[in-house]
Amino acid sequence: QVQVVESGGGLVQPGGSLRLSCAASGSFYAIYSMAWYRQASGKERELVASVAHRITTTYSDAVKGRFTISQDSDKNVSLQMNNLKPEDTAVYFCYGDIWVTIGTRRTYWGQGTQVTVSS
Repeated sequence: QVQVVESGGGLVQPGGSLRLSCAASGSFYAIYSMAWYRQASGKERELVASVAHRITTTYSDAVKGRFTISQDSDKNVSLQMNNLKPEDTAVYFCYGDIWVTIGTRRTYWGQGTQVTVSS
C-alpha cells in the first residue's frame, strides 16, 4: 500500500522559515511527480509548488521566490518556505503521482500538516 506522509508543520512568526517534508512509503517503481497544495480556512485547495522528473519545478505566484521544492531522494520531497507571511497559514498537503509499476500510475494525498504564521 503506497502512502505519502507529510511532516514539519508548525507555528512560526512572520518572516520566519519552515521546512516541510513528504515521504512516499510502500512498494512502488518510481515517483513521476510530487506537489504541495494548501488549503486555508474557508478557501479552496490550491497548488503551491510541484516537481516532476526530479528537476522540473513550478510555483504559484504567491510563493515564487520564497518557497523552494526539491526531490531529495527516490522517496522524499521537501518544501523550504522562507519569509513566511500570515497569508501562508493553511493546511499543507502532499500530492504524489507515482508509478506503482512500470505501466501503472496512481495519485495519492497525504493527511495534511498545519502551518500557522502569526506573531
